[in-house]
Amino acid sequence: MLRIKRLDIFVIRSFLMLFLGTFFICLFIFMMQFLWKYVDELVGKGLEMEVLVQFFFYSAVSLVPASLPLAVLLASLITFGNFGERYELLAMKAAGISLLKIMRPLIVFIAFVCGISFYFQNVIGPKAEVKLWTLLISMKQKSPELDIPEGVFYDAIDGYNLYVKKKNRETGVLYNVMIYNFSDGFENAHIIVADSGKLEMTADKKHLFLHLYHGEMFENLKAQSMSAENVPYRRETFREKHTIIEFNSDFSMVDASIMSNQSRSKDMKKLQASVDSMTAISDSVGRSYYREVNNIGTYRLTPSLTKQDTVKMQAANLRGYNVDSLFQSSTLMQKQRIISSASSTVGNLANDWNFKSFNIKQNDQDIRKHQTEWHNKITLSLACLIFFFIGAPLGGIIRKGGLGMPVIASVLIFIIYYIINNTGYKMARDGNWVVWMGMWTSTAVLAPLGAFLTYKSNNDSVVLNADAYVDWFKKVAGIRSVRHMFRKEVIIVDPDYDRIVGDLEKLSADCQAYAQKKKLTKAPNYFTLWMVNKNDHEIEQLNDRMEALVDELSNTRSIVLLNQLNNYPLIPVHAHVRPFDIYWLNILAGLFVPVGLFFYFRIWAFRIRLQKDIDKIIKTSEEITTIIKNNK
Repeated sequence: MLRIKRLDIFVIRSFLMLFLGTFFICLFIFMMQFLWKYVDELVGKGLEMEVLVQFFFYSAVSLVPASLPLAVLLASLITFGNFGERYELLAMKAAGISLLKIMRPLIVFIAFVCGISFYFQNVIGPKAEVKLWTLLISMKQKSPELDIPEGVFYDAIDGYNLYVKKKNRETGVLYNVMIYNFSDGFENAHIIVADSGKLEMTADKKHLFLHLYHGEMFENLKAQSMSAENVPYRRETFREKHTIIEFNSDFSMVDASIMSNQSRSKDMKKLQASVDSMTAISDSVGRSYYREVNNIGTYRLTPSLTKQDTVKMQAANLRGYNVDSLFQSSTLMQKQRIISSASSTVGNLANDWNFKSFNIKQNDQDIRKHQTEWHNKITLSLACLIFFFIGAPLGGIIRKGGLGMPVIASVLIFIIYYIINNTGYKMARDGNWVVWMGMWTSTAVLAPLGAFLTYKSNNDSVVLNADAYVDWFKKVAGIRSVRHMFRKEVIIVDPDYDRIVGDLEKLSADCQAYAQKKKLTKAPNYFTLWMVNKNDHEIEQLNDRMEALVDELSNTRSIVLLNQLNNYPLIPVHAHVRPFDIYWLNILAGLFVPVGLFFYFRIWAFRIRLQKDIDKIIKTSEEITTIIKNNK
């Protein structure tokens, strides 16, 4: 127990330092992404340091749950990659400690991290979201700080356009100033041109005090003119002119109650209560709309009928009258009036029901937003545990530490998770999927992957061994390796050439008899192929005898004989029979004709190739027999 306890401390200590480092790195990356979206709300507003500190703090707190899964994934990959690279993981397994026992202390720690993530999302997160978005809305409503650029028109002041050709940043003096005042309307613009000037903010920061020197002012007097043809204007030349412009640059915090209905500002209990209340309201409104539809009667159009109309209807032997007969008996003016009234009634009904439909859809969307946020608090917390079961075994399989391969693998896995999670969220939010299905899609996809990697790593399986996949592909495609025989530097026992000659002759005779018996070049029976449930033991025995002779002859000192041994083929002894070891899978493949035909022609091709291999065995055996006899 003491050894395991020290090992647990070692594993946790190795993981914890990396986890803290990767967490702050991930948090910084997410904060930069978040700030990049709202950089326009911060620049040029003259915000106080206290406001900026609050903004950065609340944004960091709200991004903690999103940073934890990626930090866990990256830290676990690096930790177990370091263990594998330094052969520490190999030493632990050699001591009889399985991977799950090595991961056991970290599983407890990650479960604690999941609890912290859930606490942040359910308790701290809603408060931070309210503060953060209240700050953002307040920043958007704040007027920008006055910083007039050179050479361009500045329109941040309502009703004014300012142009400054050059300015002295030390003294604040502006040169070649042009001001367009549109406060009285575009047609009554006031234009001021001055050689120089200076702007100062009043003490209450609600007005600008403008000093202008050596210039002219032009004013359009159309508002005072009664004639539209002759529009007078006023021109004024001045040596010094002072004016006040309204400009409020104070920062005022909006009321936090504007975020009270947002799903992000609620914990799970409030979210569930909001969903229940909105569902009850939606059901009540829906029932009222349903009753209203049922109570709508048929709009009857009853224009006054004349005696002549009644006589016409009686002459047509009509029993009573309906809408169509009434409409046909109306005059042209009455018909126009009826059509106009009907069109107006239908338009009003359409607008009314479009508005009601919009209300129902908006309420349903709000319900889905609250439901997705409720599920997101659980799934994002579980993502930490799932990413650990992906990162830890994957690091043990890759056995590469540092910030190279683990970072690449982490980014790829997180991108896959991000795409799946966002797709499920949008499908659930828009009502295309059931809410729980969309929000749990990423968990349903990645959890089996974590279980698979943990199982493979715990059993030391070659999951990411490229040679294993290459060999599998060669096996499926029918690509064989070539035999390579080299002369041994030390030979203990020489081959018994006299006995080997007889074995080779007997091998050739048995191979020839097997080929005549099996008739390998002939197409196999399609139905018998799937029904026969036995292996071809005869070719297995022939292959074993050939390999035993090759192994014994590899002790020869003759280079010519070694080169001749390379001509023996490597025979896949099971490729020319049924494809699966399980009987019912062969039956199923045969019944499903497209798959059955694929395997049928593949088996036929392997039978033809086996015939060629047998011919090559016979030929090579005869050549080796000749070489042995000539060297005696």
